Amino acid sequence: MITSTSNQKVRQVVQWQNKAKERRKAGIFLAEGFKMLEEAPVDWIQEIYLSQDCLDKVKENALIWKKLLQKGYETVSEEVFHKMSDTQTPQGVLTVLNRPEYRLEELLKQEKSLFVVLEDLQDPGNLGTIVRTGEGAGITGVIMSSQTVDIFNPKVIRATMGSIYRVPFVYVENIAETIKSMQNAGVHTFAAHLKGEKYYDSFSFRESTAFLIGNEGNGLKKETADMADFYLKIPMEGKVESLNAAIATSLLMYEAHRQRQ
Repeated sequence: MITSTSNQKVRQVVQWQNKAKERRKAGIFLAEGFKMLEEAPVDWIQEIYLSQDCLDKVKENALIWKKLLQKGYETVSEEVFHKMSDTQTPQGVLTVLNRPEYRLEELLKQEKSLFVVLEDLQDPGNLGTIVRTGEGAGITGVIMSSQTVDIFNPKVIRATMGSIYRVPFVYVENIAETIKSMQNAGVHTFAAHLKGEKYYDSFSFRESTAFLIGNEGNGLKKETADMADFYLKIPMEGKVESLNAAIATSLLMYEAHRQRQ
């Protein structure tokens, strides 16, 4: 059992928790909790850490126990696990996983695709919620600008509740070129914008579709929005001017889902 917070492995995990650059360099991400380990693809798993107190508990879960026997694990003291964890009340399970890699070119080959294109989103909770809700709504990929929050941020990973394992995603350097590529591939692009004149339920999303969603505070950049095939808006009553980015995206994704049933 690891009992020292100065242990090299412990210090490495703490560094990964806090620094996106170090996670990127190592090609890994971290996922905490029983559910995240239970749903993790076995071939993605690199290391597993368990707190001393949760060892008996994990033995009661046949799926997790099988993964532990396959991949091996390290046991650490409660004090050490608290040091390694990114949460206030850790469950005692932390998994180090290899990052998946997806290619935009491959995503665009899909028929009747449904994409969410995110420009400079900054809130980890919003991104994680969009990925999770997107899986439920049947999206085929999330495309993000390079200035969007790190999808491997521990807070994003928690908010996905396991969907990070199943929803393809890519970061792109040039949103404008990406939108052109999507349009050339037959994807209809819709900008969620306050200046839209038609409500979102006025459009058909039965063919390949991409929803363009902007930064929480500023929305889409004008040059990005202007590239879309259509502007659309969400009805607003009272004095509300706009919705939370994740909520707005969810409405659009599920309207597409409804139409495609």
